[in-house]
Amino acid sequence: MPLHPVPARPDGLPDRIRHWIGGAFRDSADGAVFDVADPVSNSPYASAAAGGAADVDLAVAAARDAFPAWAAMGDRERANLLYRVADAVEEREDRLAGFESFDSGLPIAQARGQARRAAENFRYFADVIVALGEEAYRVGDRQLNYVVRSPTGVAGLITPWNTPFMLESWKLAPALAAGCPVVLKPAEWTPLSANLWPEILSAAGVPDGVVNIVHGIGAEAGQALVDHPDVPLISFTGSTTTGRHIVRSSAEHLKTLSMELGGKSPVVVFADADLDAALDSVLFGVFSLNGERCTAGSRVLVERSVYDDFTRRLAERAERVRVGAPGDPSTEVGALVHPEHYARVMDYVETGRGEAKLVAGGGRPSHLPEGNYLQPTVFADVPRDARIFQEEIFGPVVAVAPFDDEAEAVELANSTRYGLAAYVWTGDLRRGHRVAHAVESGMVWVNSHNVRDLRTPFGGVKDSGLGREGGAHSIDFFTESKIVHVMLSEVDTPVSACPEDRGAPVQHTPPT
Repeated sequence: MPLHPVPARPDGLPDRIRHWIGGAFRDSADGAVFDVADPVSNSPYASAAAGGAADVDLAVAAARDAFPAWAAMGDRERANLLYRVADAVEEREDRLAGFESFDSGLPIAQARGQARRAAENFRYFADVIVALGEEAYRVGDRQLNYVVRSPTGVAGLITPWNTPFMLESWKLAPALAAGCPVVLKPAEWTPLSANLWPEILSAAGVPDGVVNIVHGIGAEAGQALVDHPDVPLISFTGSTTTGRHIVRSSAEHLKTLSMELGGKSPVVVFADADLDAALDSVLFGVFSLNGERCTAGSRVLVERSVYDDFTRRLAERAERVRVGAPGDPSTEVGALVHPEHYARVMDYVETGRGEAKLVAGGGRPSHLPEGNYLQPTVFADVPRDARIFQEEIFGPVVAVAPFDDEAEAVELANSTRYGLAAYVWTGDLRRGHRVAHAVESGMVWVNSHNVRDLRTPFGGVKDSGLGREGGAHSIDFFTESKIVHVMLSEVDTPVSACPEDRGAPVQHTPPT
């Protein structure tokens, strides 16, 4: 076996990744670049433009120039463009999936699903913007109040390295539907699939300047976008630490923020649950997407009477998960995205050995001596104060702990600083509702894994974020709502402006 295995290179792989500003590819203003490596060989395959403040300035200016015409376009016309974007994404599904798998380490079979979801995001928000009405309120026969919705302006979109293309679409689609031009800053570890957006958007006929892409390091390109005074909106998905920094930086210009941050989501399994279905869901929820997902059910809380058996079966199944090359259709867990992240996850695994009982995984698969690979890992009997119980690992690692009754289950579920998602498994639907209401999280699934309708709000509480996106909530984020009050009858003002007439009603005749 070669010392550094070379992954299968997808067709059309570029050796340069450049900014896309005002409808044209551009190098960085200062010529700066950074290397982009794949997670199997950890060897550079391309250089990417490293954006800075000057590049963000150009991108924001292009977006501002495009704003009036894009905002004035009718909802149906914008929707038709979004449908064409969806078609263009679907036509490139194989290429997209190949790029995403190669660049991020995501198993190719799962990357295909992400490509299809990206297309659906555009179709869905095209439907939303055409169907979405505005509110009106009748105040008896005296007054009519109605809401006017208008796009806010240039939206700054900062996206993460896990499922990058799909999460870019999740922000691009509602921003464009609402009438906002955008500046997108993709994650520096996974810029490859974002390099397909110019081709897709151009094929769909999206006007130049409506979407601009600035690559680069978060502390430079991302910071410049957050600091820019002509970008009133920032939608960010990423770590809680970075999210806090963005909130502080955005205070200067009182920006509107949507922050989808970290998670340490509990899966609560009661003894009366369908344990086979719960086990399948746990495996999918924490090991799919290489465990690099914000909604991963990475804390499994099991009622004590079935705890030993459930934990044993979970460990056995984890050992059988197929870890392999991302491009292999049979792979279930691929390579973690980057050596720095791999080292961080492995540090948690080593920490866990001293905090709990390792019952599965914990190391590199023997058949994969190189690359960022980790066998799915299960820790049992994990105490609540353990780091692996409290902190987001963002890899194929799960912590399992027992509970004795419903109250303890809820208390354990709520015992971290995160509150993004939660999962409850029980045969008692009344208990399912009670626990779902008591758990501190933005989203709860009862007897289900993470299956999410695009109409529903997405977001967390506590350290898992601010705001909600999804469905009409996304349109609310990218628009300003103005209330207009119109009198329909004579105005009866109770107090005159003249001191000598104070207290006497004044009759005003409406203009004809």
